[in-house]
Amino acid sequence: MIDMEIKIYVLTKGEDLPDMCTAEKLIKKGLAIRITRLKEIPPCSIVLNPFAESYVKYSDRVYIEKCGVTAVDVSWRKGVGMLKSIKRGVQRVLPLLIATNPVNYGKPFKLSTAEAIAATLYIVNFRGLALEVLDSFRWGEQFIVLNRDKLEEYAKALTDEEMELAQIKLFNIDRNSLGNKKLIELLHKMILHHKE
Repeated sequence: MIDMEIKIYVLTKGEDLPDMCTAEKLIKKGLAIRITRLKEIPPCSIVLNPFAESYVKYSDRVYIEKCGVTAVDVSWRKGVGMLKSIKRGVQRVLPLLIATNPVNYGKPFKLSTAEAIAATLYIVNFRGLALEVLDSFRWGEQFIVLNRDKLEEYAKALTDEEMELAQIKLFNIDRNSLGNKKLIELLHKMILHHKE
């Protein structure tokens, strides 16, 4: 168990098989704190929500230092409505990263809870804690190896626009094909498609 100066919360309904759930493993190892109700989310915690309107950025470090980071570990079939309606905490979406967990290796948008938490911590420069979270999994180090260039670029972004430009560059996205849509809106649609 680490010194929990930075709090990691997991809002979980226990819908996944405990042996397959990265959130449960983090809780069991003392790396994360279980919460079961929305009202338990600390008011200034960064809440990882794929439907948020703003990206995780380095400036979110101040919120994480004060109130921690909260991951929401719910079934996509049952939890989309809840994710869209969360108001508590400071809602943030992660930029595009590639999963290395065994179930979704190599796929975008399908990060495990542990990967999402570690990515957030890395972007806000709590890298030691990010690595400690990933050390709990045999595939954890590979997440950093596969995504290091992306994480380093994302950690430099100061605004949502800079984060979008970083993703366009890293993933060779044709900016003209986006039209007037923000990249985040396109990613929301892609997330829904990939999670179904």
